[in-house]
Amino acid sequence: MNTHEKSCVGWAPAWSVMSVVTTAVGRVRGWAIAADDLIDTAHGHPTGDPDPLGIEPGAIERLVERARQEVDAGHLPSCQVALARHGRIVATRTFGAPPSSRYVVYSTTKAITAGAVWRLLDAGAVTRDTRVAEVIDGFDANGKHGVTVEHLLTHTAGFPHAVITHDEWNDPVARHERFAAWEPEWEPGSRFTYHGTSAHWVLAAVAESATGRDFREYVATEVLDPLGLADLRLGVPETRQGDVLDVVTVGDAPDPARFADIGATTGLDVSAIGVSDEGLLEHNDPAVRALGQPAGGAIGRAADLALYYQALLANPGGLWRAGTLAAGTSEVLCTHADPMTGVASNRSLGLLIAGDDGNAFMRGFGTATSARAFGHMGAGGQVAWADPATGLSFAYLTNGLDRDPIRMGIRSNDLSTLAASVAVLG
Repeated sequence: MNTHEKSCVGWAPAWSVMSVVTTAVGRVRGWAIAADDLIDTAHGHPTGDPDPLGIEPGAIERLVERARQEVDAGHLPSCQVALARHGRIVATRTFGAPPSSRYVVYSTTKAITAGAVWRLLDAGAVTRDTRVAEVIDGFDANGKHGVTVEHLLTHTAGFPHAVITHDEWNDPVARHERFAAWEPEWEPGSRFTYHGTSAHWVLAAVAESATGRDFREYVATEVLDPLGLADLRLGVPETRQGDVLDVVTVGDAPDPARFADIGATTGLDVSAIGVSDEGLLEHNDPAVRALGQPAGGAIGRAADLALYYQALLANPGGLWRAGTLAAGTSEVLCTHADPMTGVASNRSLGLLIAGDDGNAFMRGFGTATSARAFGHMGAGGQVAWADPATGLSFAYLTNGLDRDPIRMGIRSNDLSTLAASVAVLG
């Protein structure tokens, strides 16, 4: 195993463990889901039969069965999977919970926040080169004067460890004081390190300062409502959380010997990227769910995310300007090495690009997507992406935070590979 196949693993976003796994599609055996039973409920979304959409039903069955295996084996309490093409849901199934259940989607939220910032750019409220200090008073303290909107979206702003409490966010004065107190660790743009939450708190504040509107309301009215995604939300009132599943930790961390066998090391402290297991479990708090943490607090269903990515492919109604959408879905703006994986970060203006360097699986895309696939993964093994080469979009959600990052990585790779493989009919 070469140095690019070694990784520190532990509590971390799914892509940070891709270097210690390979796809295991061959393990999928005995699928038994009927071709006419691929959608448990469409949640009001448009649906389509697989064959007319150029998809082999048997391939979808294998994907859905692989998702079910993890719940049947007791590795996860529940999961939800969805596949879409040509603006329609082809398959969506929920295992271990009612089909109406919604999930905390963790860092797949970043694609939604990015879409809102793209709308902000198109409106001329800010530009990619706008310095944050021009919009947020006092932000330039402690040497942060050079941080731009693009730095925030590409995780090159230089303050990955910075934190802000929920109480501070709700108090505009305390919020600005906290931002001012942050200290950069490097010159913006010079390095990549995943900003688990910090950059997106600032993006939300930029949007609020530039528009005078609550960021949650801005996301809903400028992005999600125009796309007909009423159940995908950033910030859900406490009175409307009855269908949201609590998150639970599952499994056990692998024995260190197991890591040694595959050439990995243990002990990654995810607080170093602004995320901790305690922080992830905070999303069981109704008040935190209502807050709408802009980096990881969106709530929705797999079908919602799959259709959101269909919109990123088709841009219905010209919601985004073509150039802005291209910067977000097809242009690699940052190739600095990701210290968690050792390979190029391949960051666009808010998302990840699979790339043609043979390392797409280390970014969460499995081994069968095209180099043009784009998406964002999330803690616990959440997956969401679209592939312009096939027109497919895919989403997988779970409320289980797996302590075994090796199993989590294998699962994510299997599912992405199987999902990408269904469009063999062109």
